[in-house]
Amino acid sequence: MSALNVYRQTLEDTALHRRIGWVREMQGLAIDALGPDAAVGELCRIMVRTHRETAGASAVGGDKVQSGVLAEVVGLKAGRVTLMPYGSVEGIAVGCEVHALGAESQIGVGHDLLGRVIDGFGGPLDGLSRPRTSERRSLKAPPINPMQRPPIRHILETGIRCIDGLLTLGQGQRIGIFAGSGVGKSTLLGLLARHVKTRTGAEAQANINVIALIGERGREVREFIEKQLGPEGLARSVVVVATSDQPALARLRAAYAALAISEFFRDGGHNVLLTMDSITRFAMARREVGLSAGEPPTARGYTPSVFAELPELCERCGTAPGGGSITALLTVLVEGDDLNEPVSDALRAILDGHIVLSRHLAHRGHYPAIDVLKSVSRLMPELADSDQRSLAVSAVQQLAVLERNRQMIDIGAYEKGSNPELDRAIGIEAELQSWLRQSVGGVPRSESIEMLREVLTIAPASNGRLP
Repeated sequence: MSALNVYRQTLEDTALHRRIGWVREMQGLAIDALGPDAAVGELCRIMVRTHRETAGASAVGGDKVQSGVLAEVVGLKAGRVTLMPYGSVEGIAVGCEVHALGAESQIGVGHDLLGRVIDGFGGPLDGLSRPRTSERRSLKAPPINPMQRPPIRHILETGIRCIDGLLTLGQGQRIGIFAGSGVGKSTLLGLLARHVKTRTGAEAQANINVIALIGERGREVREFIEKQLGPEGLARSVVVVATSDQPALARLRAAYAALAISEFFRDGGHNVLLTMDSITRFAMARREVGLSAGEPPTARGYTPSVFAELPELCERCGTAPGGGSITALLTVLVEGDDLNEPVSDALRAILDGHIVLSRHLAHRGHYPAIDVLKSVSRLMPELADSDQRSLAVSAVQQLAVLERNRQMIDIGAYEKGSNPELDRAIGIEAELQSWLRQSVGGVPRSESIEMLREVLTIAPASNGRLP
């Protein structure tokens, strides 16, 4: 009787019919098909005439590799569906069959992912065997109920003096790193991934890194892992990669895969540091998909779905009732160094603070090139004690005085003694700038605050430099 039950279960699990459509036309990367009967977000397989095996094909149906191009339904019309492929469109022609797979977008998760470099399907990019996974997670899970989300109470030590002293972060906070190209975003992310220390108990820090490299140059992926992250950082990290040459859907999938992996570790009680470089390229990929699906373009060509999906992505980060958290550090590639361009403006409103990197500071060799006067952590007033807040306010005031009078100082028009406040700012400028600069080593938060106290209370006799 037990054998009969096995056969009965097999029969129940067997699909007795297939939903099939046919390719009718293709414009750019958008494929218009007559059928199949599929929902938005459902995966389909386009049976190409060359019957090539494509990358990512094993992501559906276990490890069995099938021929064809994996695609996702991104739009619906009367009797037709719009699909976008995850791989090459070579071989797709009018009349190719489209098979609905009946599968939602998921990824395998588990502790075996630590120390690995994978793509958006969970496939290995580091030359090792496919990671073993304990369960599968939906790429688009709902966010935590806001009334069940614990307040952010614990400080996240980053090891970066400027951030710990003047822009204190908390576990579960969502921060944007805003900068143009080539100003040091990736270098700062590497510093953060290496120097956020693991602690236990009430002072728990981030102990898992999930790093999403979205739309990066292929050359920079290995450089980031080897030079910026290092073996120690990689050992407690999961790196999800979708390079700039991959289709828009692959870049979107990698971002959501990193978020699903972060949620798995968070639900296990871990404090996760999710870094995404960059969320702007995620928005660009979403714009490409939206335009292909027929959405109207709005500001700078971005479609309405971009501004609907950005908060959905960000709201899944934060603290959880079970004690875990996801702290999100999202780099924002500022187009043309314009902080008011649409994506930057939208993200400033969504996130819990922003760290602005200045090209002017970078050109002066000032790293990390954080423009303190344009940066803010919205949680610092709640996390830092009154003593630290007082020091931070004093430091910002000195920087503001110097910035306001910079032109007069540079041309030599200022006479010493005319403004006591400016005299004091000039007197500590060298030491303060030296404190703001930092090499590759991390500094404990308490030490950073004490160093800042010394800078603000003792006028230096010489232009020394801090390590």
